Amino acid sequence: MEYSYPFSIDWSTEEIVDVVKFFEGIELAYEKGIKREVMMAKYRRFKEIVPSQAEEKTIFREFEEASGYVSYPVVKQAKEAADGTLIKAVPKQRR
Repeated sequence: MEYSYPFSIDWSTEEIVDVVKFFEGIELAYEKGIKREVMMAKYRRFKEIVPSQAEEKTIFREFEEASGYVSYPVVKQAKEAADGTLIKAVPKQRR
């Protein structure tokens, strides 16, 4: 599946790469699963780049519209899980 990742023109190349890596972690959580500590490291870096909760929600929504993957449940599950846990998201059922 081909789609573009959301980003801001204000970000550096390194920041864009790190945000893309975060969203690749979200994709992995849906497709195969990702270790909790790996997902949290990606999320912590994402939050350094996008500290605003409102901007985070906007970027998550843009990513969901482009990819169909919902970021929030993955992040919530990672925050609540213990280290070593495999974070696995279940795709939404289409109606």
